[in-house]
Amino acid sequence: MELGLHIADFTYPSGPTGLADDLTRIAVAAEESGFARVSVMDHVFQIGPVGPIENDMLEAYTTLGYLAARTERVELLAWVTAVSYRDPGLLAKMVTTLDVLSKGRAMLGIGAAWNEEESRGLGLFFPSTKERFERLEETLQICLQMWSDEDGPYTGTHYRLERTMNVPQSLRRPHPPILIGGAGEKKTLRMVAQYADACNLFDGPDLPHKLDVLRRHCDDLGRDYAEIEKTVMGRGYGSDPKELVAHLEELAKLGVQEYHGLMPNVSEIEPIREVGREVVPAVAGF
Repeated sequence: MELGLHIADFTYPSGPTGLADDLTRIAVAAEESGFARVSVMDHVFQIGPVGPIENDMLEAYTTLGYLAARTERVELLAWVTAVSYRDPGLLAKMVTTLDVLSKGRAMLGIGAAWNEEESRGLGLFFPSTKERFERLEETLQICLQMWSDEDGPYTGTHYRLERTMNVPQSLRRPHPPILIGGAGEKKTLRMVAQYADACNLFDGPDLPHKLDVLRRHCDDLGRDYAEIEKTVMGRGYGSDPKELVAHLEELAKLGVQEYHGLMPNVSEIEPIREVGREVVPAVAGF
């Protein structure tokens, strides 16, 4: 099993003037400690479970570009991109750019978006839930077309592109891995089975059921369930390392291949290093 660090809190003791240096220290420590991935949220206001909405929040893809220049090995992604915040042609170009400049370390994490408050706050496009899911599917189709050899038009219900040219192409071929976040059984997990390289589910008692639903969608679509990486957004790295290792072993038995979570007091760096010493090697064989 691999571990991922989710950076969702950008309010550190050093304040905005020290934020760039703090982010560098965090990402480098995660890489040196054996984390496989580093992600940031795609939000423009802080979200309630993490802190007050007025707390510091950075734009996701600008931040990922910065982290690409500060790291060498970790995969980088937004966990997850809000589909309605960027038109799909531009999004594919942004992820391609991140992939090229990180030398092949980008992923596309994407979902149907949910935060109406921040969308209305900054005037971002935020259609109905039904339309967002329709746009999610079309966005996946457009990204895959732009990462293919097909340099032609795309016509959907919501998007029309005259030419899906994408030069330079992504370094990762056939394309940067696509992770779809969410556990909706009718739409989201069906799209995972049809389009994605990885799913992301929450760590909870219904996890086995959600994995079974995904397996059924794969069977219906003729997709090999084993091809899809199973990732979990967990409770984070705040528990006792031995307890966390035991919990991750149980997740691995369900088929979970990557555990992703927040790190309490992440700017102190030592909590990252402790997980690197006590957890990363212990779960490597799961």
